Amino acid sequence: MSESLASRVGAVIDRAADRAPSLEVSQELQALRARLDGPLRLAIAGRVKAGKSTLLNALVGENLAPTDAGECTRVVTWYSYGPAPRVVLHPVDGPPRDRPFRRDDGSLSIDLGGVAPEQIDHLDVRWPTRRLQGLTLVDTPGIASISTEVSARTHRALTGEVGQVAVADAVLYLLRHAHASDMNFMEAFRDRQVTEGTPVNTVGALSRADEIGSCRLDSMQVAARVAQRYAEDPRVRRLCPTVVPVNGLLGHAAATLRESEFASLAAIARLPQTEVAALLLTADRFGRSEAPHDPGPVPRQHLLGRFGLFGVRVGVQLIASGRVRNASELADGLLQRSGLQELRALLAVQFTERSRLLRAQSVLAGLRSVLQRGDWPEAADLLGGVERLVSSSHELEELHLLGELRTGALSLPTDRAESLERLFGGAGTGAATRLGVPDGPPEALRQEAVAQLDSWHRVARHPLTSRQLHVLCQSAVRSLEALLDGDLATRS
Repeated sequence: MSESLASRVGAVIDRAADRAPSLEVSQELQALRARLDGPLRLAIAGRVKAGKSTLLNALVGENLAPTDAGECTRVVTWYSYGPAPRVVLHPVDGPPRDRPFRRDDGSLSIDLGGVAPEQIDHLDVRWPTRRLQGLTLVDTPGIASISTEVSARTHRALTGEVGQVAVADAVLYLLRHAHASDMNFMEAFRDRQVTEGTPVNTVGALSRADEIGSCRLDSMQVAARVAQRYAEDPRVRRLCPTVVPVNGLLGHAAATLRESEFASLAAIARLPQTEVAALLLTADRFGRSEAPHDPGPVPRQHLLGRFGLFGVRVGVQLIASGRVRNASELADGLLQRSGLQELRALLAVQFTERSRLLRAQSVLAGLRSVLQRGDWPEAADLLGGVERLVSSSHELEELHLLGELRTGALSLPTDRAESLERLFGGAGTGAATRLGVPDGPPEALRQEAVAQLDSWHRVARHPLTSRQLHVLCQSAVRSLEALLDGDLATRS
């Protein structure tokens, strides 16, 4: 998002704050201003047991989010960067307060001080890790929980309520099966956005992907094919057009691999092949069998909990084949097979690169809610300013059209649709990526942009060009002109 749009959104908020009829409204507007300048809020959501907390730990590279069924898993928890570890409890009623915590086997154990989960709006965990710089991860209770209150808490946090703005700017939604509750939730999140019909702020992850292939060595390839089918399903694509397979447990184990775990896997890999095959036949046999020369049932159960049966099978196979010789090489091999790198790259393209735009979208939704709720004379004039800003913003228009292209709502030839999706930032927001050419000197990129600008002008002028394509041509022209006036502007 350009600085001009950021400044325009901020200016509208500042004007509204100057005219606020009460201290309460003024504080709400100040919070929106801080959100505009703050980190992107990415929620991790999904049904119960989808692996949300495990994947969050994998993305952070540390054991922070509890993965058991304790009280904290029933509370919306924000994980953000802080110079020192800190946990703040935000109750539904009353001021926030710090809470003590400890690390239990790596993950955080937070003392709620006797406050029931139903009385907690959210927990704010601050942690000094570079992976949380510029990003707040929001861990949510499971959708479709047995407890309707637990499910409702996630819906309220991420889709908002009447007069409130959603907590999250974007959602990473974990799928195991395309269940009706998944579709209902993603529909609700999409409907809360400023620009209608734009699923660009939702990415799907086929979680616990190894289980789809029964933990065989080719499980991730099987999961990739299933993820592709989900992405092509009209019901899913309309709300979440991008779905990738990921094994959060394996990704987290790879990021935190210990030398002792490598030694245990290496000891198993040295066993005769027939013994290894028998040992790895099932998870139950691996955890309980009494093999004469391997580490024993207790270390094996530890490996099973850390890597899962698929991860153990992959680790043993990599060591036995000689492709990895130490813990560092094994960590790299497991990470490559977890799908975590692909997910991180996707999140960078979909969310990190357009962080300001997604934050502005959320802030505009919040500003609308405040202005529509407030009974003050200037509200109508300020609301008109918001509407003019939205209608004149080409960045928001790009986001809307990108969603329309990805969901198949626009009927275009494949090559045209792909060119427009790329130009509107679907593969990344850099100039070379938008133009679909290798990165090069500014003058070469400028010449390519001018050539594409001329091409879209010719398409727009063609007598057989449909009205729909003509409108898209105009948007393409504006995108290219923005590149030429911005990143590719000539310097005197």
